[in-house]
Amino acid sequence: MRFHGKLTRVIEVEDVSKVYPGARGETVRALEGLSFVARPGRVFGLLGPNGAGKTTALRIVSTVLRPTRGRARVCGFDTVKEPREVRRRLGFLSASTGIYERLTPREMIDYLGRLHEIEPGRLVRRRDELFALLDVGPFADRLCGTLSTGQKQKVTIARALVHDPPVLVFDEPTTGLDVLVARAVLDAIASLRSESRTIVLSTHILSEVERLCDDVTVVHKGAVLKQGTKDEVRGASASIEDAFFDLVRAADARREGAPLA
Repeated sequence: MRFHGKLTRVIEVEDVSKVYPGARGETVRALEGLSFVARPGRVFGLLGPNGAGKTTALRIVSTVLRPTRGRARVCGFDTVKEPREVRRRLGFLSASTGIYERLTPREMIDYLGRLHEIEPGRLVRRRDELFALLDVGPFADRLCGTLSTGQKQKVTIARALVHDPPVLVFDEPTTGLDVLVARAVLDAIASLRSESRTIVLSTHILSEVERLCDDVTVVHKGAVLKQGTKDEVRGASASIEDAFFDLVRAADARREGAPLA
């Protein structure tokens, strides 16, 4: 399913907060008034350290979690009121996305395609297209449980793409992967950016942002520190890395009431 509408805001997150009860009865604020927009045909980077609230935000976007306050929309559909429509238009991949180890990649993609109600002939064409794109063919008929980490990750990417969604969300997709496998995953993401899709990449790896992203929102402790195009977020700094550390350092100093050195 490709998105051919005229929306200029494919993902809209408006003043979203998420509050959890803590283990000792305290209030844990994972997000506090988070807002951002992801536009069509661009790669949007959600950048922040571990624990910044990135995964919580993307779980809200993908309908897994409900916000405590605020709202999120995907392709104009509300993630709480219209979750089925959102899921039809979104593919989600994280480092922990699971696969069915007793199925082969071919069986798994066929199964998921049927869940998405893809017509059989179209499903075969789509599966073959994905396997060629990701070089899954050499192990397409081996049990997933016997595959290497890199091979499994290719299958999970195919899983996220099988229904040809206009929106792709990658949540820390290279976490825990060795450098060669991580490079293959990033290459796959880069190959998708030229298509008429919106891609969201959540990461704490600054080189991934430099390489892939058009727009960036920097999140720290559940709140936005800065957002804009990659060049706007970089500002006068030499790199995204320098800008990121300056933003986080300044935010922490403000919270602690400490002067900047």
